[in-house]
Amino acid sequence: MNNLYREDLLNATHILKKGGVILYPTDTIWGLGCDATNESAVKKIFDIKQRPPQKSFIILVNSLEMLENYVEWVPPIARELITQISTPLTIVYPKGKNVAPSLQPPDKSIAIRLTRDPFCLDLISQFGKPIVSTSANLSGFPPPKIFKEIDPTLLTLVDYVVKYRQDDLSHMKPSTIIRITDDWNYEILRQ
Repeated sequence: MNNLYREDLLNATHILKKGGVILYPTDTIWGLGCDATNESAVKKIFDIKQRPPQKSFIILVNSLEMLENYVEWVPPIARELITQISTPLTIVYPKGKNVAPSLQPPDKSIAIRLTRDPFCLDLISQFGKPIVSTSANLSGFPPPKIFKEIDPTLLTLVDYVVKYRQDDLSHMKPSTIIRITDDWNYEILRQ
């Protein structure tokens, strides 16, 4: 682990613990993140993105054990997909729990991705809780594929910008999103 990586982990974790907002690289695209259990932190991201409150965010977890703390039920199909699919997969579960209320629409569903990105895994491990992951863009604008595409105004509105991977020119894309419908079935919301 190099010094920049370690410094980013420490600084980002500190900001998350204080209820702040970070801009960070994920297993998909650059994202805005905060403590997924802190309602005022989540509201800051809604304000930064100028996003309507009825459109909730994805949260990232680092293990099946952590996932089980934030959903009422992990059906067999979700476990199977999580272990078999290697590309980023966000799953909308029927009922979430223990998260900021504004992360759940009226039906109480919750969108969660078990990340495999080393930085995100380390960050969530150090922080000890799930982290919001929403694209680093203003609502209605295209998500940035690389760091240099992020609106400079956004950089001034967050509490910490991770330096790690800012030079990475790999064009990433958002995750596939599915919604669980029962023990063994799901529908694809975004591919």
